[in-house]
Parts: sequence; C-alpha cells; structure tokens
Amino acid sequence: MSLGYAQKLSYREDVGVVGLTELFDPPAVLQRKIEELALIIKKSKHLVAFTGAGISTACGIPDFRGPKGVWTLQNIDSLHLRSGIPREKLAELHGNSFSELCPSCGAEYLRDFEVETIGMKLTPRRCSDVKCGARLRDTVLDWGDALPVKEMNPAEQHCKMADVVLCLGTSLQITPACNLPLKSLNGGGKIVIVNLQPTPKDKKASLVIHGQVDKVIAGVMHFLNVQIPPYVRIDFVHINLKHAPRKKTYVKWILKVASLHGSRAPLPFVKSVEVSFPERPDMKTAFLAKQPFVLKRETARKRPFTMALKFNFIDGCRCSFTTVFWGVNFQVKLKSFIQDKNEVLKKLRDDADQESQCGQQEIVEKLILPRSESAIHAITTNIMRYNLSETASVEEASSIGDDSKIERFGEGENGDEMSSKRAKWF
Repeated sequence: MSLGYAQKLSYREDVGVVGLTELFDPPAVLQRKIEELALIIKKSKHLVAFTGAGISTACGIPDFRGPKGVWTLQNIDSLHLRSGIPREKLAELHGNSFSELCPSCGAEYLRDFEVETIGMKLTPRRCSDVKCGARLRDTVLDWGDALPVKEMNPAEQHCKMADVVLCLGTSLQITPACNLPLKSLNGGGKIVIVNLQPTPKDKKASLVIHGQVDKVIAGVMHFLNVQIPPYVRIDFVHINLKHAPRKKTYVKWILKVASLHGSRAPLPFVKSVEVSFPERPDMKTAFLAKQPFVLKRETARKRPFTMALKFNFIDGCRCSFTTVFWGVNFQVKLKSFIQDKNEVLKKLRDDADQESQCGQQEIVEKLILPRSESAIHAITTNIMRYNLSETASVEEASSIGDDSKIERFGEGENGDEMSSKRAKWF
C-alpha cells in the first residue's frame, strides 16, 4: 500500500520518540480489558475512533514508532475507505496517499494506485469536471504542513461531543492531532487507548490496553456477538476498442486495456493480459505484459468474433486471474447501457461472500460508437475473512502509530447497532 510514503517525506530530525518497546498484557488481563471495552462501547451514545498507523500493521504495513517502524507520519493508506466506512464519517487529518483533490472546485478523486507526490503538490492529472479542468493536488501532509480545516473542524467538534474516544494504534505524540481525544474529557467523556507502546496520554485514559488492535477489536466483536464482515476488494478496468476501415473488406483495430484514471495511471492489480480468440483458430493469441496493455490487429470487417481477455493478477490478489469475454461486431454502430454502480458492487460482494472466492466480474457501463467501443468492468480481486472461531473464547483468541484519522460512528446503545459503529477490518 503506502510504503513508498516514507521515502517521499522531507527530512526532519525531531519526530518524537521512535523504536519504543512493545508491551503485551497477559492473556487473562487482556481478556478482562476486552470485556470492559465491549461494555463501554455498548453503552456509548457518541463514540469516536481515533486511529493511527498501528491499525494497519495486521496488513503488513509497518507502523511508525514500533521496533520495526518506518519513517512515516501516520496511516494514510486508504484502508479506512476501502473497508467501507462512508467518507462523511471519516476525517482524514493527515491525508490519503490514494486520493487527489481539486483545489478549484473541491472535488475528491479516490485512486486505486498511490499518488506520486506528497505535500499537497500538483499531480499529472486534472479535474474531470468539464467546467473546471484544474490540475489536481495530492492530499498528504509533509512535516510542518497545517492540518486541513475541512477535516480538522468536524473532528474537533465530534471529539467534544463524544462520550468515548477510542484511540487505536496511535502513540499520541504528533501535535495538534494528538490532543483531540482530550476534548472529550471536558464534557465528561472517556478515553480508551489500545496500543502496544506507552503513550503520553495514558494517565488521562480510563482504560489502557496493550494488545494488537485487530485482536482486541475482534475480541470485542466476539463478546458482543457481532459478526465481522468479510473484506471484499473490487477493482475496475477500462477496455477500449478503436477501429477504422481499410479498403472495403478489412478493418484495423486497436485494443487498449487501461486504468479509469487516465493513460498515465497504472493498473496496480494486473500483471499481464492474454488475448485469445476461442472461436477463431486462425487468429493468433497475444500476450500483453507492458502497461498500458495495447494490441493492434487487422481483420475482416464483416466477420464478428469473440475476444477472451485473461487478466493475470499480481501475487497480492486472492485469485490468480479472471477472464472477460468481449464480442466484437464492426457492423453494430450504436449501443450503450449503464448499470447502477452501487447495485453492481453489492452483487459482486454478495457473490464473493457466498462463493468464498473472488474473480467475479460485471460490466458497469458499455458504449458502442461508429468507430469505437468501450466498457468499464468491475472485478472482485480479493476476499478476506477474519478467522476468529465462534467457539473460542476471547482469551484463547488473544493468546494466539501515529495519529491520522478520526472515525465517527452512529449513535446507539445496544449491541445490534454495532453494525453501524463498526471499525475497519483488513
């Protein structure tokens, strides 16, 4: 994910204490604290989760201040949004390595690749609004950059309103963000800290848990009898076919498989594309290994054919490939349809969940014009479940960063409403 961020940061000598020793509560103590936290969350009416780089370590992304930490400011890896948390319930205080912002109209663009720059610099892309078209900027802060008011103000307001601020995987050292949880204390709220290292705010907390964030929250969910949903990743590809007649009987065509975000954007989950023609043994199979994936051919104009596009995925995907079949008929001049994107994504997630595997794909939209055809395909590239045995106790399961984001959850007092107050799972 955002491992490249460390190399993009400008040099700063004083970044607080790093390399802190990790502390682990004994299993019995951890069990008791998890149950106490579960009851605190169940009774909460306005809970805020304040998360740091330690929340992403279960994914293999190093934190900042741990023994194996890297020089990063926070978790700006976009996993919060990928988990399904609505953008309006999230304040990304230090930015997002996978998003760009239009400084003119304020439009946000979430990418499936890591943006090239940090420090709110100009990127190679422009706003897609035809009335705007301004150059986009990255959203990630460098050392010394001020926190964005648009993110900071609601974060501060919700911390003041919160009866519980749950600090997850953060060493609470970077100002001014680290002081936000303290805003809850003036209104009688509580602070709970879940972190493997001690923090400067431990003495202010009602409960301090030294344990891995994912294990602790999984234990809380188990105690409250709330199921952890699977994480289903869905990516998109843009397939484009341009053609031009050559004489009366032949047509030259160019197939291009690329990102939705423009020709300069990569397809990070695709390693190669194999193009074959299952109904036409006379047409040679092509292997495309370099992005953007392009194939040029010349065929008979009046003879339709079907292309099989086999997408070979990178090793990080749960499945190794999927195949998209594309029917080509140069005689068809106009045809188009657009499906509801949310319905398509829901269907793909449900199918992946029911089948316990990925690789499903669906057309989101397709457009056929006199000289070109294009389609956007949504593809399920990963599905992951958190394996916590339903029969195992929290104690059995348990035996087996820095400030960056505020998550605001819906109000509720009973366990059933935990689904609307769910944290992220990766």
